[in-house]
Amino acid sequence: MLGVFASPAHADEAALRPIIAKFAAAKNFKATEAVVQELAATGDPAVERPLAALAEGDLYFRKSDSAVFIGREARQAIKLADPLTGEEAGEEPKAAFTKIKVNNALRRSIRDALGGLTLGSPDANARIAAADTMFKTPVAANIEALDAAIAKETVGSVKLKLEQARASSVLVSDLPEDEKLAAIDIIAGVGSRDALSLLTGYEAGAEGALKDAASAAVASMNSTLALWASAQNVWYGLSLGSVLLLAAIGLAITFGVMGVINMAHGEMVMLGAYTTFVVQNIIRTSFPGLFDWSLAIALPLAFLVAGAVGLAIERGIIRFLYGRPLETLLATWGVSLILQQAVRSIFGPTNREVGNPSWMSGAFDMGELSVTWNRLWILAFSLAVFFLLLFVMKRTSWGLQMRAVTANRRMASSMGIRTPWVDALTFALGSGIAGIAGVALSQIDNVSPNLGQGYIIDSFMVVVFGGVGNLWGTLVGAFSLGVLNKFLEPYAGAVLGKILVLVLIILFIQKRPRGLFALKGRAVEA
Repeated sequence: MLGVFASPAHADEAALRPIIAKFAAAKNFKATEAVVQELAATGDPAVERPLAALAEGDLYFRKSDSAVFIGREARQAIKLADPLTGEEAGEEPKAAFTKIKVNNALRRSIRDALGGLTLGSPDANARIAAADTMFKTPVAANIEALDAAIAKETVGSVKLKLEQARASSVLVSDLPEDEKLAAIDIIAGVGSRDALSLLTGYEAGAEGALKDAASAAVASMNSTLALWASAQNVWYGLSLGSVLLLAAIGLAITFGVMGVINMAHGEMVMLGAYTTFVVQNIIRTSFPGLFDWSLAIALPLAFLVAGAVGLAIERGIIRFLYGRPLETLLATWGVSLILQQAVRSIFGPTNREVGNPSWMSGAFDMGELSVTWNRLWILAFSLAVFFLLLFVMKRTSWGLQMRAVTANRRMASSMGIRTPWVDALTFALGSGIAGIAGVALSQIDNVSPNLGQGYIIDSFMVVVFGGVGNLWGTLVGAFSLGVLNKFLEPYAGAVLGKILVLVLIILFIQKRPRGLFALKGRAVEA
């Protein structure tokens, strides 16, 4: 579209047009840059349109009369627009025009010029963006424009950004030493990685008191950023822990109550992810306005689908194999292969696209800590599932029966509890929770037939480390292993980091065979 560079033009177009016409006479990049600087020096917001078009390679001049236009190529023709007003000016053959060429150096000059013009924008966010650009790419020529902008700025947060941008430009100027020392203090106060990069580069070429001040500032900023890096690793660890908690919490129930090593647990996670894919496909084709509600719709459906499959597995296979752990392990492993192949046959072997609703997209910064919305929502969701399950286990009659069977199966049976059905419904509950874990994982991982395989080993490690059948142990174990993984990865790598975690868990289990939080009960202690 020809109006993409729309901005309100100033009244003094007559003074701008002769300057824009000079683009046609420019014989090289240096001459073109001189025209850019002349336009920027006018301070007129109307020049944003032709400068932005030049940066995009959309500025042309007509060979016959050297008139300058914004153009969009359409096969053998060019759709023309006025460089100041943006009004359409018809369509002419491409051969009648010459494109005004640009290179990277010229684009940087245009970017700096546009940044200076944006300092006068009525939008505070636009002024902040311009100040950030000038801070990252300091030029001594910016100081005058920044001084003028600071003098008339009334918004405190914007004024601070402008002062920081001025400080970075002072460092590359020939201003006196005392001003540069003050600039170093201001930049050190920013504390960001961009600020550290500026001061590190300046320190290399500085001398005397300026070098000492820059060195002290760099050392202080490195210490601060190291703390932020540790905080970022903790966040990544909590994020990974929330994923492990979702994947492991259902396994903790089935393993704790029934003593069944369910190798098909990862496939329950996969079924939940594919349920989300199916729901989103239906919404995209039939109800596109409901896309932001797709996860809310998918959650109960994923729970029911995975829970029903889990109930069928328990009633059809596992109930005949109680007390035979090796046969149970092999049988559930065979079920996992069958489920994977069934999904491949229905949906194909390739990854499937599952989109993020708008409220789970993007990220925000807290100082130097970057937090993505999808990870934050998954963390909140995993804790909500945990506390809801804890309520069911502690405050409902069914939860009481599950705990009774876990503590002493024979005693529970003699008290009238139908232990086979407790087993069946417990397995269905654990599978259903794995299904809703798949809904969450579909937002951060590839949805494929192998999705669950990436989490089954980690889930078992969480359950064993935290204490079999103990929900609080699963919570602590998931977040502990998540944080430990993220602190080991920078030094050992992802694969070796997992191996080290496994070795540490093995050593821990040697000392505490029942995990962090051991279950109590006559049957357990026997």
